[in-house]
Amino acid sequence: MIKKNKTAILIAVLLSVLLFQVTVFAQSFKERVGKVKVADVNTAAPIQIPVITWGGDMVTFYANGGLKTTKDSIFDKLGLNIELVVRDDLYQQAREYMEGKSPFLRGTFRMMAQASELIASDPKTKGVMVMQLTWSAGDHCVVRKGIKTINDLKGKKIVLQSGGPHVGMLDDILRTAKLTWDDIEVVWARDLSASSNSPAEIFRINNDVAAAFVITPDMIGLSGGLENTGTGAEGTVAGARVLVSTANMSYSIADVYVARSDFYYQNKAWVEKFVAGYLKAAEEVIELRKQYESKGSSKFMKLLQMTQDIYGKEVIPTLEEDAYGLLADAVLAGHPGNVAFFSAADNKHGFDVFMDRSLELVKKLGIVENKVPISKHDLDYNSAVFLNYLTKTDLAKGQRFKAEAVQQEIEELTQRGGLDEKTIASFTIKFDANQIDFSPDEYAPDFDEVLKGMEQFGAAVLAVRGHADPTLALKTLIEAGINKGILQKSGKKGAWEYFFNGKPLGLKNTAEIVSLIESGVFEHAQYNARAVAQQALNLSRKRAEAIRKSFIAYAKGKKINIDESQIQAFGVGIREPLVPKPANQWEAKMNMRGEFSIIRTSAETMNPQDFDF
Repeated sequence: MIKKNKTAILIAVLLSVLLFQVTVFAQSFKERVGKVKVADVNTAAPIQIPVITWGGDMVTFYANGGLKTTKDSIFDKLGLNIELVVRDDLYQQAREYMEGKSPFLRGTFRMMAQASELIASDPKTKGVMVMQLTWSAGDHCVVRKGIKTINDLKGKKIVLQSGGPHVGMLDDILRTAKLTWDDIEVVWARDLSASSNSPAEIFRINNDVAAAFVITPDMIGLSGGLENTGTGAEGTVAGARVLVSTANMSYSIADVYVARSDFYYQNKAWVEKFVAGYLKAAEEVIELRKQYESKGSSKFMKLLQMTQDIYGKEVIPTLEEDAYGLLADAVLAGHPGNVAFFSAADNKHGFDVFMDRSLELVKKLGIVENKVPISKHDLDYNSAVFLNYLTKTDLAKGQRFKAEAVQQEIEELTQRGGLDEKTIASFTIKFDANQIDFSPDEYAPDFDEVLKGMEQFGAAVLAVRGHADPTLALKTLIEAGINKGILQKSGKKGAWEYFFNGKPLGLKNTAEIVSLIESGVFEHAQYNARAVAQQALNLSRKRAEAIRKSFIAYAKGKKINIDESQIQAFGVGIREPLVPKPANQWEAKMNMRGEFSIIRTSAETMNPQDFDF
């Protein structure tokens, strides 16, 4: 009986999943919200403001002192009276927004784009984006064994929540891989987490689904952790691992607030105080977190407890792991980040670029019929409300990455056999034998492709690696081995077989060849394989550094702000040939290449920053 019940439940779940996948985008966002009656905003205190289950909203709790404004909280001192309501359902948010119950929408930028056409249907409710809260560092694309890079997603089934935060992240990944939505098969889940119709559970029960977009708790449940691979034990999925994370793809998911235009223009001073209060709370939460990490903080623990009380123990089972982890997943934008996001010219991940891409995406997916932009606020970030109130208003300077730590980590990966386990995407350029000059003009198309690919990856390293052809090293090894009497050959020209100390030696086994060369056993007075391999390594390093310098110069020439510490050069030498034993010059030239790889590195390689933008 128990087995039959479990089977019936599983079948019901599968049928509901399949039905939802078919019908979810048969309706536009407006149709899914349903008929609503537009009404004036209820401005009788307190003002209702939505929050969602996200670390950036913990700052809002702190500023308000809880769901209702408490005495001596930041918002209270600014004269604001606010009631926070948890609204993870954007459709419900939209209804309450249109009906005047709340003058705000809360979600990711791309979620706001989904609602853009509906809220623009009446002049009163037309949206004005007033603040960026965070960049996400806690959303992930988990894949099955066999998916090595984002290019491998072509032709695969991918599951994500309808109307949720990951639609834009998937779009960013597809653009990086030069794929389109037509190149994949989308499975739409109803819920974000904690249900049978969530991406994580659909991924678990359907082996045909190759990738799932999930939040951190579900990512850990599937793979065991950001740097781990699922074993099948303790609920993990065997072979599942994180392919892309916003911990590295740091400019993909921006969390924002949008206000109704009637409320914004009639209450601009109120909105300005709300924004300033949130940014002040962000400054204080950062300091409390530092105290907590170094010596403990009762005020920070109070915030963690408040978070658990608001979201519930089912969502936040523990304080020091789950509540703290929720905040750690959110990179606070702060005042500097908001200035950069809304005001900086030519910002590749700023408001204007996000708006264009977001509207194009939701139109393409049929979520809206018409592209209707959301307005940008006109708050003065240089006003006394901000500059005389906040303490951290300067743009961050300095290098994001620790060069030595990055070099060590990638060198270790190279020694272990390559960067596959950490590579998100890669781009290759070709060059001629002994070439060490790489003109920005000559390689402009290649550099443009790389720049486009790394736009969202502010917290990933761009590894520029030079590769060399192994032909000369192989020939030298053979001559040295034969002259030393440790290598024998048999057969005929074009089909020689080699034996090292009586055992077959495959010249296409690069790992074994490199190990033998580095051991020094093939050193000879006239033929020194180790010296030849070292020369190839040195040349590949020079090439990589030349490519790096040329790429940086090209980016600066196009007035693209680039963090040079994010781009590191490495020489690979003969370790990773595309053709291990070339048979002709054409095959040998295939090995002579420069490779740009977007790499996930550990947190230890990054310099700490209070705010990101």
